[in-house]
Amino acid sequence: MKLNIIRTILIIALITIFTTIFGFSNQDSETSGGISQKVTEYITRHIPAIQRMEEFEKEEITDKVETAIRKIAHFSIYTLVGILLMSLMCTYKIKEIDKIGISLIIGIIYAISDEIHQSFIPGRGPQLTDVILDSMGVLTGIFLTIFALEIIRKFVNNKYAT
Repeated sequence: MKLNIIRTILIIALITIFTTIFGFSNQDSETSGGISQKVTEYITRHIPAIQRMEEFEKEEITDKVETAIRKIAHFSIYTLVGILLMSLMCTYKIKEIDKIGISLIIGIIYAISDEIHQSFIPGRGPQLTDVILDSMGVLTGIFLTIFALEIIRKFVNNKYAT
């Protein structure tokens, strides 16, 4: 019973993340770029060294920061996907390597489908680099989950050993 509740929560969380990713990918290039630009402007506005630069230098830095923000967003949300997928797989009694493989395959398939989806959105298009970055995020999430669970197991085992 308890396991089914945990699985249900993880599945709902995954559906929520997948829906969020779909929503972002469904934005046209102008809307998507506008969000990134607002975040970039907020960050760069609070860095005095950038504010003292010439206008052309500010634009150059802003472009680089915006690209970094977009890539960090991709990596971060797919890291969360990896954490949720691996956490879900850990509720099943299957080999560790299978848990990793299933989590990674589902994450990569979603990343690919997300890029295909973007090819139908005005001003957007699929990018192999985003699939690779997303996949690295999933893999990072998987390994963070394994690491966290190992720490929890050691803590629990030490607690009951004393």
